[in-house]
Amino acid sequence: MTIHGFRSAHSAGLAARCLEKLKRRDFVEGAALIDGCWIAGQQRDMVIDPASGEEIADVARCNAADMGLAIAAAEQSFSAWRGLLPARRGAILKSWASLMLHHSEELAMLVTCEQGKPITEARHEIAYGAGFLEWFAAEGERAYGETIPSHKSGSLLHVRMQPIGVTAAITPWNFPVAMITRKAAAALAAGCPMIVKPAPETPLSALAIARLAEQAGVPRGVFQVVVGDPIELSVPLLSDPRTRALSFTGSTEVGRLLLGESAKSVKKVSLELGGHAPFVVFDDVNIEKAVSGAMAAKFATSGQDCLAANRIYVQRGLYNAFVEAFAGAVRRLKVGHGLDPAIDIGPMTKASVAKKCRLQIDDAVAKGAQAVSAKQDESLGPNFVLPTLLSDVTEGMLIAQEETFGPVAAVLPFDTEEEVVARANASEMGLAGYIYTDSLRRALRLSEQLEYGMLGVNTASFTGPPIPFGGWKQSGLGREGSRHGLAEYMELKYVCFGDLAARER
Repeated sequence: MTIHGFRSAHSAGLAARCLEKLKRRDFVEGAALIDGCWIAGQQRDMVIDPASGEEIADVARCNAADMGLAIAAAEQSFSAWRGLLPARRGAILKSWASLMLHHSEELAMLVTCEQGKPITEARHEIAYGAGFLEWFAAEGERAYGETIPSHKSGSLLHVRMQPIGVTAAITPWNFPVAMITRKAAAALAAGCPMIVKPAPETPLSALAIARLAEQAGVPRGVFQVVVGDPIELSVPLLSDPRTRALSFTGSTEVGRLLLGESAKSVKKVSLELGGHAPFVVFDDVNIEKAVSGAMAAKFATSGQDCLAANRIYVQRGLYNAFVEAFAGAVRRLKVGHGLDPAIDIGPMTKASVAKKCRLQIDDAVAKGAQAVSAKQDESLGPNFVLPTLLSDVTEGMLIAQEETFGPVAAVLPFDTEEEVVARANASEMGLAGYIYTDSLRRALRLSEQLEYGMLGVNTASFTGPPIPFGGWKQSGLGREGSRHGLAEYMELKYVCFGDLAARER
């Protein structure tokens, strides 16, 4: 069956054939998990392989009433779950992680089939996602409070950390497993139940890890996955006062809307929103190291990553040599179906993403940029975007002003340190940035001056469970991962014990 009017000759039926071979057939049944029951639903939504446009599965389409049942079940489960010792909750999370790793190949195949990323990257995502379960399993035992030196005679002052209550997560399609476990691991470790509303493009992997959560012993109502129309399902989540905290990863535009609706019931909100990452290369750095870092920072997840290097600033003295070496590396990238282990770049998950990439390329070329692209088999479908290097980019081009969520790299020359800091900071976004230099003093200066929540110095790899993931400005609120991520699902309680000097009778 052909969807969206295209069929790739190389990938037709490939995803469907691979899913048919899964040992865990329940991974593709497409039932939602609500109150410990697997709900098939009266209506179903199609799951599409973005590489071929073919239907590969169908899943339940839940409605607002289903979400109401999930909220009630989460509230019902809260007391017993928070009452477990943190070590017991941690043991369940560790079991969940172990099951994910045991089924890592099947989970990775699901991710590639519905999201499109290369299978090697999908495998990495499963391990990365399981890492959050393992890390928060231990961190839940370290939700320390504090004792405050008293300012009142005969009094003892305590601060405690307590779970906030029912939590919800609205997760994206670019990391359909890791973005769920990063949120759910922290919430469950803190003692909170969580309802997950995954992206409609990637429900299969979310439902598969829910199967494993149930198998690991996560109690009824503590972890639920509700699939369906994002707007219909978000309304009850946002309006119901029983939902005490919301975590969202996605676009800044949607984040603003969710924040506004959450304010009506004063929910605690964590937002991980858009990025527009500067990648700054100074002319004192080794060119091979800089090019390797730029390739990793730009083309991971086929460029569909909020951390992706969006504006690659290269100092004038190294600029021409960098562009030449970078162009050569881009030309060597291989494009195709993510299930092919030789592939570097898969399809864009959504047609709208591919359209935006092409628009940015056309705009840049029309305004004077030079384009270098990898070779591509013409039989590949329209969701594929050629890995493209745009050199001589200026600030007036769309790609310098907007986030690029695809395999298109914009390279801009600069002259001085002061100039590049000002240009890098001239954005409403502030998620992540990269600095490449052999000068420690310069690295320290820029790490202080760049207005971003996360910075990599001479590295493109810096995320993981122990680090506080999050941005400044309109790139988000709060942090995920680390002890700060646990705190997103907890409330501070101050207690003053007075009159301790008096004797009991």
